Amino acid sequence: MASIQFLKGVGPKKAELFGRLGIETLDDLLFYFPRAWEDRRPAAGREPLPYLDPVPVVRGKIKTVRDLYTSSRLRIFKIVVETPYGEAEASFFKRHSPRFDVFALLRKDLKPGQVVWVTGTPEDPLFLSRLRADEYYLDSDAAALKMHIGRIVPVYPLTEGLTAKFMREAAYEAVQAGAEAVGDFLPPALALKRGLAARDLAVRAVHFPANNFELAAARRRFIYEELLLLALAWAIKKRQTRSVLKGFGYEIKKNLLTPFRERLGFQLTAAQAHAINEIFADMQVPTPMGRLLEGDVGSGKTVVALSAMLLAAENGGQSVFAAPTEILAEQHFLTFERFLKGLGVRFALLTGRLKAAEKKKVLADLAGGKIDILIGTHAVISDGVKFKNLRLVVVDEQHRFGVRQRAALRAKGDKADMLIMTATPIPRTLFLALYGDLDLSVIKEMPPGRPPVKTTEATEDIAFQAAADEAAKGRQVYIVYPVIEETQAADMKSVKAEFERLSVYFKGRRVAMLHGRLPGDEKKRVMEDFAAGRIDILVATQVIEVGIDVANATLMVINNAERFGLASLHQLRGRVGRGRWASRCMLVAHARAGDSADRLRAMVQTSNGFELSEKDIYIRGAGEILGVRQHGDMDFKIADMSRDKDVLEQAIEDRAALLAADPELVKPENAPLRHKLRSLYAARWNLIDLS
Repeated sequence: MASIQFLKGVGPKKAELFGRLGIETLDDLLFYFPRAWEDRRPAAGREPLPYLDPVPVVRGKIKTVRDLYTSSRLRIFKIVVETPYGEAEASFFKRHSPRFDVFALLRKDLKPGQVVWVTGTPEDPLFLSRLRADEYYLDSDAAALKMHIGRIVPVYPLTEGLTAKFMREAAYEAVQAGAEAVGDFLPPALALKRGLAARDLAVRAVHFPANNFELAAARRRFIYEELLLLALAWAIKKRQTRSVLKGFGYEIKKNLLTPFRERLGFQLTAAQAHAINEIFADMQVPTPMGRLLEGDVGSGKTVVALSAMLLAAENGGQSVFAAPTEILAEQHFLTFERFLKGLGVRFALLTGRLKAAEKKKVLADLAGGKIDILIGTHAVISDGVKFKNLRLVVVDEQHRFGVRQRAALRAKGDKADMLIMTATPIPRTLFLALYGDLDLSVIKEMPPGRPPVKTTEATEDIAFQAAADEAAKGRQVYIVYPVIEETQAADMKSVKAEFERLSVYFKGRRVAMLHGRLPGDEKKRVMEDFAAGRIDILVATQVIEVGIDVANATLMVINNAERFGLASLHQLRGRVGRGRWASRCMLVAHARAGDSADRLRAMVQTSNGFELSEKDIYIRGAGEILGVRQHGDMDFKIADMSRDKDVLEQAIEDRAALLAADPELVKPENAPLRHKLRSLYAARWNLIDLS
């Protein structure tokens, strides 16, 4: 493949900048898709599309030019142009530099009498006569006008040193030089069945479409490609996982499981018992388990996971429990201490904040088989963490861990079983695409005796009075804020500032603060004190949204509630209502508009996490809720799981037909597809084996 530096206008220095974007070759640039498109055609020719932004274009003769300074070292280059519709004003903004003239090029190009085209953002959306200018083109530059004006133009993710204009010109050169040679990997019959555009034409049109129809067809082609490859990869991964023998088995001996259940202090729900039976059945088969455990906040997933880990322990195997944050790992450690007391099970905590000597001992005990269960954060994935006999991997809050992180954890054992937990219900189509290699267990039943949490919107004064009343009854309260320290957002309150204020406001009450930046020992002490009832009011960030379990806590106050997503709001609400007392959640909002108003309304209307998840996916989109972007793992270039549900369903349908007819994709018409899968999901991401 030709290096990007040999593309017309690029060269070695610009090639380095392209390298920052992961663009090394001509092919990389061809498939570096725009993040959006601007419609610079005359307004009369525009048709609305959700991914197509209308951008005003002004053409006129320059009447005056002014160069202005501001008190903030910002410089403004302002031109007034005469158009057929009257005068228009365009302003270019730059930071002042003492080393060079930031407006030298503008001053050279834009002189009175010159005819110019300017694109930009209206300073007032009702009037297009004042623009915050983005780009300009001289009327005499016919080639530039043809590429940048009067058409749909691509907008790319950039890096410092590459302008939008240069990026567009480089993409144009790439399309001219290489679009015809991109080749195709889809079976012809499949492309025909789905009415997909030819790949070479789609490459041209995704960058420089002639019209809306071409752009829509090009996008659909590449969305389908991405989703089909994903669906195929997961199906192949599931088949390959199940064709492997793990070389160990389990016998339900009950020397740990029976005393564990007897000491719980409560009966398992029917849904918990059913999930445990499904997991035990998986663990007893010869192939590695891959199961997703889905359950609402407070439904008892941790007890189910602990049961699986005890089955591994009583058969001489080790387990690892991976949590997404230190505070959650620490909270789980305290929960395990309570549940496993007196059972003789050896367990330890491993986080990044552990002191060197403590960490050294944990690692040595782990490698020597002296630890049955390791609880930790992403730190458990580190190269230095060695197990003697890892049999079971449990991952909590799956959307916080990428595919490669889960695979790295599993690789620490010899074909270990894997249990993944989530409190976010996943629609069936998305589950099949994202977790096609897993089986599903669902806990829909809540433990008996848990009173529903009443949720209301309230003013800060009313919420704080309610907090004082609960504390007076001997109950405990959480007051949550979105950030640790003050920000520039005037309406956003911080934990540190509010803790100082609330310590005075609730004078005579025991008020404490908890956030992610506190030292590990201090976080543990605060959590233990709150659990033991030595703290009345805990002022915290959303680090408490998962895992904190205090039966005496009866009020959750969420300040700046509009700043939280529905999933986080529901998780926070789940921290109360864990005892026998009536509990409340009060949402204190400082702004209510658009999505935030919808979220708050949904929280008040329902306490069912499954219903809320459906609303959240509708409000925010599945990609954000489910973490499908996987923190950089297997990012899509153009597809979106929630927006492109119809294409996803087609891809899953076609995957089933393809693999039923040709399980190894070795038929001549499927060979290019197999090669593409190998290069992407085998060679690059090491997810499947297609050797």
